[in-house]
Amino acid sequence: MSRGDLMGIAAMPEMPDIASGPHQSPEGTLDWVGMADIHQPLLVRDRDATKQVTARVQVYVDMNDAETKGIHMSRLYLLLDEHAATRPLTAAGLKLLLSSVLESHRDLSTRAFVQFDFDYFLRRPALVSDNSGWASYPVIVKGAYVDDELHIEIGVGVLYSSTCPCSAALARQLIQEAFDARFGAADAVATHEVRAWLGTEEGIVATPHSQRSVANILVRLDHEHVDDLPITDMIDLVEHALQTPVQAAVKREDEQEFARLNAQNLMFCEDAGRRLKHALNDDDRLLDYWVRVEHHESLHAHNAVAIFTKEVAGGYLPIP
Repeated sequence: MSRGDLMGIAAMPEMPDIASGPHQSPEGTLDWVGMADIHQPLLVRDRDATKQVTARVQVYVDMNDAETKGIHMSRLYLLLDEHAATRPLTAAGLKLLLSSVLESHRDLSTRAFVQFDFDYFLRRPALVSDNSGWASYPVIVKGAYVDDELHIEIGVGVLYSSTCPCSAALARQLIQEAFDARFGAADAVATHEVRAWLGTEEGIVATPHSQRSVANILVRLDHEHVDDLPITDMIDLVEHALQTPVQAAVKREDEQEFARLNAQNLMFCEDAGRRLKHALNDDDRLLDYWVRVEHHESLHAHNAVAIFTKEVAGGYLPIP
């Protein structure tokens, strides 16, 4: 380094640090202070796979000192960036990240929170044909240290089809009436004649109404027995319980199978909710869950909704 460079450094004025200065009244603590809508690429560990995602991140600490002017937001950002650059997002990694966030503010804070929102893509096979396509699922991963207790949560949204049981019964009645009108006067009817009639629009005079629906679940993980993030497991659990997830790649044989699955899995929102409750209760990795199923009605201008929780003491509240 030259003498001129050294003189330039020596002449650089000291920059003001307003955040470290004395705080003027009013004083007070704040529950959370930090940053939101940080755009961060990162890797996510799910089962045996590590996937690249682009997340929108929130990270906060509490301001526990009433006389503190502010927190060190740059520390939060740099810790988040270092974590994303050096290790995939896992349950174990969240523990480390939250510990680092608290350590960076040990004189100011006693609680830490981080949330990652991203779209998660899975390659899904067609129902019957040899094709496959990408399905996208909104995912939330949350981690928090509150009152010296660690909380790790995963949220997923799954789209599915719901066919109304009442509408199906009414459609069957109309088909029966059409059958009586066509064949009721005959003493005997040939099987091939009935079969041919059923393949016409006259034979199927009514169909039940179906609608695109969504199940949003939020689960609290037993982090002491979970290292990775069971995102695919949660999605599979929902789709297996409901049996009618929306499809990506579809040929005619896949569409026909989808119609069959809808007819075999008629569901009010209450039915969908009970299916999911039964499936979630069987997963011992989940300390708690909150679920909202919403059927976007094709008959009505409003939606049908069911909400429920695991009903554990001190757990999620069954609120919308």
